[in-house]
Amino acid sequence: MADIRLQKLAKLLVEYSTEVKAGDKVYIRAEEVAVPYMIEVAKEAIQKGAFVQYVVAVPEIGEALYRYGSEDQVARPDDFWGECVRKGDVWLTAWGSRNLKALTSIDPQKLQRRSIANKENHKIYVDRTASGDLRWCGTQYPTHADAQEAGMSLSEYEDFVYGAGLLDHEDPVGEWKKIEAAQERWIIYLDTKKELHIVSEGTDIKVKIDGRKWINCCGKVNFPDGEVFTSPVETDIHGHITFSFPAIYGGREVEGVYLEVEAGKVVKATAAKGEDLLHAYLDTDAGSRYFGEVAIGTNYGITQFTKNILFDEKIGGTIHMAIGSAMPEAGGVNESSIHWDMICDMRKGGRIYADGELFYENGQFIEGILRKYNL
Repeated sequence: MADIRLQKLAKLLVEYSTEVKAGDKVYIRAEEVAVPYMIEVAKEAIQKGAFVQYVVAVPEIGEALYRYGSEDQVARPDDFWGECVRKGDVWLTAWGSRNLKALTSIDPQKLQRRSIANKENHKIYVDRTASGDLRWCGTQYPTHADAQEAGMSLSEYEDFVYGAGLLDHEDPVGEWKKIEAAQERWIIYLDTKKELHIVSEGTDIKVKIDGRKWINCCGKVNFPDGEVFTSPVETDIHGHITFSFPAIYGGREVEGVYLEVEAGKVVKATAAKGEDLLHAYLDTDAGSRYFGEVAIGTNYGITQFTKNILFDEKIGGTIHMAIGSAMPEAGGVNESSIHWDMICDMRKGGRIYADGELFYENGQFIEGILRKYNL
């Protein structure tokens, strides 16, 4: 019998996050280890009257493509994903793997070519999710590999994953609606601002946000959630930033990332480990040296780094910035086939100013600021 928390998760994803209705074309994707997730989600979607398509991913086949495939094979777009982003109404995915290191030794240039091959699919996905034509939500299915990566037993990791999503509450949807209301006050505040100034150890960067829209993340797009984000003005970011935690992309880690930025473009990039991979992705395309996102993590139930960006970017007391594609729903226009989130810990002396006003310090919003604006 499925974990009751998994059943609650599936119901929440179908009814709350993506609002599946009769006649919707619902696409589901996960690795074979996460088939229990796929079954529960499919049950919920079918009971809503949706038409379900699914694909079970096998990581060893992906590894074989990179190891033995020709350039033409590697550079072929993902046909299933292409069909989904063009024809789907709902796209539900789960991360969770038997082997998170399957691509560790793959040539970064091959990974880059694969990203470029899917650039058109990625753009359609970004545009349709921004417009609401494609309702997407991604989540985590707890596996032994992910638990080991996080330094936990499987049962501990299950408690962590489901706890971060508030699925141990009697009414998880109600809890996420409360979070939405609390975050909306900061959305209203930030929507009036023109520039952020972010300062922490090894970081002093000014990010123009004038005319951009802040987005309230409360379980509608990925789950668990807990952040507020926008897409910055692509050509008006200046300064330097040091990312506190390893930046992970495609299962590979880059540690000690330091970026210098002029007129929005990364002009210098170093890393203590994995610098070749960092430069490979920075040189993916014309948009990959510019930023598509700046965000503040607000899930204070997530307190530790787990090497899983779904959780880590939402750690309460952190900010993250992403190189690559922007979010059109936030007013962003930068285009790239990658979107790579990198996290900066603000809990020890970090400060964020909005148009010169300190509103965030030591990993916490300053509530008194909202009272000043009657919010």
